[in-house]
Amino acid sequence: MDNQNLSAFIKVAETNSFSEAAFLLDVTQSTISKRIALLESKIGKRLFDRIARRVTLTEAGTELLPRAQRILKEYESALQAINDLSGKTSGVLRLAISHHLGLHRLPPLLKVYAQQHSGVILDIEFMDSEKAYEQVLHGHSEIAVITLALEYHPNVVSQKVWNDPLNFICAHDHPLALITSPTLNDIANFPVILPGLNTYTGRIVQKLFQAENIPMTSTMSTNYLETISTMVEVGLGWSVLPETLAEDLHVMPFEHSAMHRDLGYICHTKKTLSNAAKAFLQLLDNEAARQ
Repeated sequence: MDNQNLSAFIKVAETNSFSEAAFLLDVTQSTISKRIALLESKIGKRLFDRIARRVTLTEAGTELLPRAQRILKEYESALQAINDLSGKTSGVLRLAISHHLGLHRLPPLLKVYAQQHSGVILDIEFMDSEKAYEQVLHGHSEIAVITLALEYHPNVVSQKVWNDPLNFICAHDHPLALITSPTLNDIANFPVILPGLNTYTGRIVQKLFQAENIPMTSTMSTNYLETISTMVEVGLGWSVLPETLAEDLHVMPFEHSAMHRDLGYICHTKKTLSNAAKAFLQLLDNEAARQ
């Protein structure tokens, strides 16, 4: 089977859209349609149902998808392994990076990496840490740089790079700013704006309140910490945020102010890393040693 046809099939299956697949693969929509048609002709089965502008996998398409993904991964791994035999650092490095780290921690390191390894093409996806974790776990990305998970997984190598202190914060004119030594009960009486409780950061805060059996009044949630910082600044609630986002806000003197989260990288234990990936991990390990 032609790898381009398989790649087109996988992208349409993942996006449920011929136009989105064309955009991601940087080809025309007609090219995607031709590649799918060629694949369907080769297999002798229809792979997608197209009903009322909705694209869904047929039974044959559902059967093919995981196999097509494995074929492409093996093909890319073979090419990378052959390329790495030369000892050169080149090829494509697929990274999954959390939004916050992409803004506040990684830009200087990415600049250094790009300067030192100009032969490497960085394929970076910015996403929530939880999604990035899944990307690595399922082999879609070589490395993820994220808020580290709270649980251990046997197939995931996890390495801390940064300690990220978390502060209880509110606006300078918020009523909580007037309390000299606020308690969990004090702040629980006011609306809170947190990342979703399915996120690592949200769960850290949730566990703290659950341990004291204190309910929180959550008026809104978003996984974008920068948005939370803005909402807190205009007085819509208090929150718990990293120090990097607390500069223009009131940091509450709180007995749990030593709370923190671990930031670092993960990769799959069963995936052979490319030279490009090894070079990036070395850069991160050097950064960890400096902390």
